[in-house]
Amino acid sequence: MRPALMAFSPPPKQRQMRLLAYASREEKKAAIGNLSVSDALDFDAEFENWAHKAQLPPRQEGWRTWLMMAGRGFGKTRAGAEWVEKIARSRPGVRIALVGATIDDARRVMVEGVSGVLSVAKRRRHKVKWEPSLGRLTWPNGSEAQLFSGDNPDGLRGPEHDFAWCDELAMT
Repeated sequence: MRPALMAFSPPPKQRQMRLLAYASREEKKAAIGNLSVSDALDFDAEFENWAHKAQLPPRQEGWRTWLMMAGRGFGKTRAGAEWVEKIARSRPGVRIALVGATIDDARRVMVEGVSGVLSVAKRRRHKVKWEPSLGRLTWPNGSEAQLFSGDNPDGLRGPEHDFAWCDELAMT
């Protein structure tokens, strides 16, 4: 049995947003269509409340690899960017490797794209310093994410990282 869909009016917005997970497609469409622009932007920023289960990191402790194999439009980039932004914000001084097929792909998709790290940070009103010439993102708490590419695998030798997000991983 699913809970009744409540009208969208504060308070509490988060509870109302979570109820959409149980709503039918028609109810979701109607509820989202009635949101103000401000509420719609807030809703979009609360990714964990509306993401597919497969777009969220594993809940178990101690996992080391999270593979997301899905087609175009599934939300792999948004899920990765959300994860990176959350890790960087919540763990001061953490170092993250962002690995794309090429440096240009990593910059264009993983960082500057519509679902990239900068977009996610902006939706959440978080500050992130982007230094394109260095291929580096820096958070106010000292966390950093550095771009690397699969076309230069030796670039990953030397620097140590706590986490890595690899986009478009290919196996030969």
